[in-house]
Amino acid sequence: MRTLDGRYRLEQRVGVGGMSEVWRAHDAVLDRTVAVKLVSPGWPDGEASVDRIRAEARSAARLVHPNVASVHDFGTCVSASGRETPYIVMELAEGQTLAAHLRAGPLDWRIAVRVCAEVSAALAAAHAHGIVHRDVKPANVMLTPSGVKVLDFGIATPTGADDPAPVGMVVGTPAYLAPEQLHRAPATPAADMYALGVLLYRCLTGQLPYPAGSVIELLGTDRRPSPQPLPDLPGRPAEVAELCRRCLAEDPTRRPGSLVAALLLAEAVDARVYVPMDQPLALRRPASVTPWTDQAAAEVTEAAVGLQWGRRHGG
Repeated sequence: MRTLDGRYRLEQRVGVGGMSEVWRAHDAVLDRTVAVKLVSPGWPDGEASVDRIRAEARSAARLVHPNVASVHDFGTCVSASGRETPYIVMELAEGQTLAAHLRAGPLDWRIAVRVCAEVSAALAAAHAHGIVHRDVKPANVMLTPSGVKVLDFGIATPTGADDPAPVGMVVGTPAYLAPEQLHRAPATPAADMYALGVLLYRCLTGQLPYPAGSVIELLGTDRRPSPQPLPDLPGRPAEVAELCRRCLAEDPTRRPGSLVAALLLAEAVDARVYVPMDQPLALRRPASVTPWTDQAAAEVTEAAVGLQWGRRHGG
């Protein structure tokens, strides 16, 4: 059984991706179970990419939020090929991924909205710290007994950072990439919000918001297909569909912020989420959020500030 740095004993591989693998491991120093992500740098700049991953993990380690799987540690080990391989030690979120739940079809709209409210709350905390996730998708959302945990913040990137991938390589999951990411635009919170829109659409319908039979079809053109409108669902508030539409806007400046989205979604199902707070302001509900207006967005934002939000699950 392999042990990293004499401390992290790898026990069971629990996930494999194109650039990494995740292990359930035991931290011998603190006597706890953790997740260890072995990351293949994958870039031609070698040692510089290791430094970059270290810097990104250090930034993510400062992010503390109940809907975020925390980053605990960073290190490097030597692979079988003799190459230096970085690894990130993270909180092990026990539960089942949203991807696994969606294999059985769409979620009840109330559950879908609650899940996406908590995902957006996690993104709001990250964006407040200047961190962009870049890979929001069902496989990176864990449903646990205590609520949602967003995974993989260990390889997030600072807001505005240029795409470090070599030309021809795309960072992220094609179906959830914002249109500007196809043109290698710098990472911004708006790209995460596009991915949230795809996630919400997928949770509500079980499908992507645009027809796509393959990765080539998604990435083979310079223009992302136009999203299809959400079908009507009995009882679902109209502002949920409007928020989804806004998240999927081709123009990044027209997408709502993560804080606004978290609060609007939480309000739609009478849920509570943890969000960043600045200064106390009175709580008030916007008179109308359909159609969406800048004033409505501002009022929803004001509803968050100064309010001590806890989390409540079920009902």
